[in-house]
Amino acid sequence: MSLTVVGIAIGAFVAFMSLQFGLWGFLVSLLFMGIGALLGRAAEGKLDLRSVIDALSGRRSSS
Repeated sequence: MSLTVVGIAIGAFVAFMSLQFGLWGFLVSLLFMGIGALLGRAAEGKLDLRSVIDALSGRRSSS
């Protein structure tokens, strides 16, 4: 699947959530999509979750 098709599918999902469930459904779906993206990148080995948690908690900088 090309990135264009993936983008269209994500846009359709977010539009459906906003129409069906209003603003809060839209925001919750975006939150879960972001969490899924982070977990997917961690599973692929492209993201170190420990360093992200440390940066968010203020133990280290993100750079």
